[in-house]
Amino acid sequence: MGLFKIIDISEADFGCEERPDGPYALLKLEDQKSIEVSERWISQNGIEEGKYVWIDESGNVMKAIKVVAAIIVADKNDQKMLFSTQRGYGEFKDGWEFPGGKVEEGESPEQAIVREIKEELDTLIKVEKFIDKIEYDYPDFHLSMDCFLCSILEGNLVLKEHEAAKWLSKEDIDSVDWLPADVTIVEKVREYL
Repeated sequence: MGLFKIIDISEADFGCEERPDGPYALLKLEDQKSIEVSERWISQNGIEEGKYVWIDESGNVMKAIKVVAAIIVADKNDQKMLFSTQRGYGEFKDGWEFPGGKVEEGESPEQAIVREIKEELDTLIKVEKFIDKIEYDYPDFHLSMDCFLCSILEGNLVLKEHEAAKWLSKEDIDSVDWLPADVTIVEKVREYL
């Protein structure tokens, strides 16, 4: 079970054997493990080398997305506050989340979160510490999210992609409709406020 990076995709060799769901391919994973999946599944999920898959305890395979999230905490009016953003696009539009985004090829999670916040919020942050890794199954994909406590070095958190933003206190952290994966870390984040 776990998150695996795909390092090669090749045609599976089954001889004359026909499968009802069409031809299969072999995904070679970073741990030297290989798994068979249908070419149709690869196409439907946009699976490519360098992307990730999640294999659950039963051996089921899901498309996986590796992301990072910034838990930005700052002193506001003599109180520690948490920065939250509302998605402005996509399937989860209007849901509240910790800002962040996808990890790019060759990038560490720490580098990814600094880049994402600069791109999305025009702000330079400092990664203070790793808080937790969230593994969450949405209906169509698995989300693997590294969450980092961050502080602002420079900038004013300008919204470039988000619909709205709020600074939340410990008391009002539950006042927004968090996205399902983000809600799983809210209690742990409360410790930093």
